[in-house]
Amino acid sequence: MVEFTHVINNLKLSSNLWPQRPFLSIEMSMQTLSVVGRLRSCGLLKTRGLIGGKWSDAYDGRTIQVNNPADGEVIATVPCMGEMETKDAISAAYDAFTHWSKLTAADRSSRLRNWYNLLIAHKQEIGQLLTLEQGKPLREAIAEVAYAARFIELFAEEAKRVYGDIIPSPLPNRRLFVLKEPVGVVGAITPWNFPIAMIARKVGPALACGCTVVIKPSELTPLTALAAAELALQSGIPPGVLNMVMGDPPSIGDSLLESTQVRKITFTGSTGVGKKLMAGASETVKKVSLELGGNAPCIIFDDADLELAVKGSLSTKFNNTGQQCVCTNRILVQEGIYDRFINAYSNAVQNLKVGNGLSEGVTQGPLINEAAVMKVDSLVQDAISKGAKVIMGGKRHSLGFSFYEPTIIGDVRNEMPIAREEVFGPVAPIIRFKTEEEAIQIANDTNSGLAAYAFTNCIQRSWRVSEALEYGMVGVNEGSISTEVAPFGGYKQSGLGREGSKYGLDDYLEIKYVCMGNM
Repeated sequence: MVEFTHVINNLKLSSNLWPQRPFLSIEMSMQTLSVVGRLRSCGLLKTRGLIGGKWSDAYDGRTIQVNNPADGEVIATVPCMGEMETKDAISAAYDAFTHWSKLTAADRSSRLRNWYNLLIAHKQEIGQLLTLEQGKPLREAIAEVAYAARFIELFAEEAKRVYGDIIPSPLPNRRLFVLKEPVGVVGAITPWNFPIAMIARKVGPALACGCTVVIKPSELTPLTALAAAELALQSGIPPGVLNMVMGDPPSIGDSLLESTQVRKITFTGSTGVGKKLMAGASETVKKVSLELGGNAPCIIFDDADLELAVKGSLSTKFNNTGQQCVCTNRILVQEGIYDRFINAYSNAVQNLKVGNGLSEGVTQGPLINEAAVMKVDSLVQDAISKGAKVIMGGKRHSLGFSFYEPTIIGDVRNEMPIAREEVFGPVAPIIRFKTEEEAIQIANDTNSGLAAYAFTNCIQRSWRVSEALEYGMVGVNEGSISTEVAPFGGYKQSGLGREGSKYGLDDYLEIKYVCMGNM
């Protein structure tokens, strides 16, 4: 068995590593206390794992802290679970599978619809919780909850559309049928950057098909996931159908991989961890769905609408403070529009407001933790040492903690690490190009292939570029392309399978062929 080692371990840090800003910490503590009080009163602040419909502590009593990345403050403690708890969660899911998979599609659909309604009804409270533990601006957090709910709604509808087939037989005395059946117990491993949307995108289709799930949310953002699980119980999803364990990533991951009762692994996260999961899943030949890292290019052609290009590239770069897999990692600007774009883009970035996500008007929150800041800053400093020019930002924000200034870097070359690795921060590297062919070559010169963007007013070029880009998703004159009704996934080392849309059901189903002879 290949050992499951989650890179999130490398992102943990003790509270004494946070830069000290006592006044800010006290101010945010008052905000936190107010939000936590409201969450407790409505029953959505859950701090224990969920196994077989029961809230559970770690069997050995260990806990881990959940910190607010805006000020380092401890929001809550949650169980540090491991092998034993995960095995019990798997058993609970396995036992629940028989009943859940035999319910009618209409029944499962109704319960998922109830879950959707509860998520919408509580989107404000869950959004506040999400901002507390993840840091994104409250407006973005509430939008994420609504986005997550729409996946549940979509798959509540699609649950009733899992169709089989009848195949004309080449022999007169046979009848050939195709049935689609749920794969079984699913292990879902989700990241911290979209702590509820990634769960909904995986659990929605799994439950719609009749599968049961064991979810491992990120240790950095478990509270949002637990709140969603509480609403799932309230919606009528039976005990054991949805289970949640968090704590020690290697122990939980290895338990999911080694179990023969777990028939599928679905994961969103780094490419490195995804490869380890593929290797580990091969031991028991599990189905695997992977949504991995990206290195998205955003190509601005000379004939682009400048205002539209600035608006679109701004949203796809700085949403969630640049911490998303479809985030633009490289902005490629044609030389004829280069200077005008830089000026307009700089003015737009200058207007971004950095701060605690709960504060009014904030558009840029903190990075998730100190390790993330160090990674971003090291890529920026490396680019500077290799000749890139800082146009704006390029250093830690004066707010301290894990805040980083919105940054624009010009004169970047595609061979620089900042253009080859996921920055996962508020840094926009800009590369100049001359021809369409050169832009395509630069854009495709990566092992990743998740999302790409292009801005042009030429319809012929739109088609040429869309077809030439080696990416699973392409946005033309649009920076926000994610939607529950379209398939989400990538080419090359950006993953396997698709999430969302009608195609999102496929990875949770087995196809069974039935031949009836001597008819």
